[in-house]
Amino acid sequence: MHVTATDTYNVTDEVFRKVMDEGWLERPALYFRDSVWTYAQLLRSINQVANGLESLGIEEENRIVIISCDSPHFLSIMYGAMKRGAVPIPINTNLPAEDYLYYLLDSRAKILAVEPNLWNQLAPLLKNVPLALKWVLILPSATQVSHVNLTGFGGPILCYQDWLACQSESSRPARTRYDDQAFWLYSSGSTGQPKAAVHLQKDMMVCNTSYAQGILHITEEDRLFSASKLFFAYGLGNGSYFAFANGASVVLEPDKPEPLIMFQDLVRYRPTLFFGVPTLYNAMLRHPASDQFDLQFLRACVSAGEPLPQEIYIRWQQRYGVEILDGIGSTEVLHIYISNRLGESKPGITGSVVPGYEVQILDPEMNPVAPGEMGDLYVKGDSIAPYYWGQYHKTRMSMIGEWFKTGDKYFQDAEGNFVYCGRSDDMIKAGGIWVSPIEVENVLLEHPGVVEAAVIGQADADGLEKPVAFVVVQPDISPSPEFAIELQQYVKSHLAHYKYPRRIHFVSELPKTASGKIQRFRLRESSLLS
Repeated sequence: MHVTATDTYNVTDEVFRKVMDEGWLERPALYFRDSVWTYAQLLRSINQVANGLESLGIEEENRIVIISCDSPHFLSIMYGAMKRGAVPIPINTNLPAEDYLYYLLDSRAKILAVEPNLWNQLAPLLKNVPLALKWVLILPSATQVSHVNLTGFGGPILCYQDWLACQSESSRPARTRYDDQAFWLYSSGSTGQPKAAVHLQKDMMVCNTSYAQGILHITEEDRLFSASKLFFAYGLGNGSYFAFANGASVVLEPDKPEPLIMFQDLVRYRPTLFFGVPTLYNAMLRHPASDQFDLQFLRACVSAGEPLPQEIYIRWQQRYGVEILDGIGSTEVLHIYISNRLGESKPGITGSVVPGYEVQILDPEMNPVAPGEMGDLYVKGDSIAPYYWGQYHKTRMSMIGEWFKTGDKYFQDAEGNFVYCGRSDDMIKAGGIWVSPIEVENVLLEHPGVVEAAVIGQADADGLEKPVAFVVVQPDISPSPEFAIELQQYVKSHLAHYKYPRRIHFVSELPKTASGKIQRFRLRESSLLS
């Protein structure tokens, strides 16, 4: 990056620089339901937001919480805020109202931009709460809402569309620097309370260079569709700056990523790249109409969030003739830093290091492990958040010099590929030997009667930790002690004896984060209670 600490560098300007330089303003930027927005339309809306924030007295590094479905106004606020030098904080739209109060208090946001139905749930909780909040912007509704609650919050409540219409369509970017704050992203809470990773002005373009260009080779001819929402780090890249920085376009779906909706959007918009998570790929494959769709217009699919079971990889490629590139990223790193490669992907591995990053696998004493041995994964790269907001001790534990301790266990195979073993907190020590829950889950998923599986460690009657499985079965399977024994024998026939689950719990669903990650700590909690 050829800038110094004193040079001005505004992320919104940088993301759209190529579009401006190439004169691509009339090219499509996004597809949203029945409308197509050109780059000119999107940039005008971004400028209006930047000017509107200035008119409200919003200054550089003031925080703005966004609780919005994937939509043009989400992107306008996100990039308009950063153009102003303010700090947008997109939040999951599928949370209870009490959680939104936590985010407002933790971030000390000055503005809340929110869907009207979610505002109606949140507003009553704000009465007599000491917030830094000064303004509320009510966004266009993704669903039918009959009224907007005007009580609870004592400050001004503005209609986004009316507010936007009063603003100029041209704007100059704030004189930010490349290492100034740009945006925050809260972790999804797969291991506990969410924490905000503070990202800098430079981080988006680092990920664009390393992954969007270095791995996916995105050009202006591509059309990207992300099932993962824009409020996730994974979705924010897939659904916005990966496309915008290269003159490509995105498809925005405001509704939940249900399998049939995904198939219908894929056929309607015919994207070239599709981004999902293993849970969704599995659900799409199991949908009754899955064999009715032809997806040959896709040049590749991408998976992240959880390791992609090899059974799902194989079935997807057999059915649709399209490979899925599995990879690992995180909120802190912003996007994927280990990935399979186009045309060279393999099931059951995460792949190799993305250009621009370094990784190492270390033992508890911080020494490199031998090839084939499992250890803790550390990553170094210019997109890593420098700290967690208001979390001094967690920052010290995770951000170690230039390195970020990911909390994931990995080993390298004989070909140098990185193979995921599980989260550090999820590993099981059975009989003094480490067991990867992912390995056992993958075998269970190969059984035709299993839809989903999660494995945890639980103490037996002697106080010794042993693997225990939670299994969701196919609709035509009746959970029974006999079927549990069948699954145990199936694992024994594929893995070392000590790895088989000593107990099988049949459940209707597994606890997951909104991004599709299995919350094994929830299973451990319920297991202890039982």
